[in-house]
Amino acid sequence: MGDAVGRATIEDLVAITGEQREFWGERDMSHLHHPMLVHEFGQTSVVIRSEDGPIVAYLFGFVTLDGRIGYAHLVAVRSSHRRLGLGRSLYENFEALARERDAVALKAYTRPENTQSISFHRSIGMSVSEVADYSGPGENRVVFRRELA
Repeated sequence: MGDAVGRATIEDLVAITGEQREFWGERDMSHLHHPMLVHEFGQTSVVIRSEDGPIVAYLFGFVTLDGRIGYAHLVAVRSSHRRLGLGRSLYENFEALARERDAVALKAYTRPENTQSISFHRSIGMSVSEVADYSGPGENRVVFRRELA
């Protein structure tokens, strides 16, 4: 497969939000796809395009100034392209970008019921811990973290 990795653009974000079901199924994740992810953090957000052009995977992330953490805000692979190593490739590219910005760790989180995400993040060497009230009262989340040596 000749997929190409590149930095995310605002046009990419528009295309992704127009095809959310291809990435997220029935879950409405539109509220998390804010244009600031590209305008302010586009240098650390990546997309993977198929040979014929459409985006097949993306990761919108940034590096925090306080603590120097590479935070993966949104990571998604088109349902028709899963289990091809694209998620791993996204994280490898994001890790390189985070290291360029002196990040000392990578971090992400998901809902406890998202077993696919939990399995994937474990498979790329991230620690997994459930944190009570992480997203507000009664909103537990599974937090992933991997130190960068």
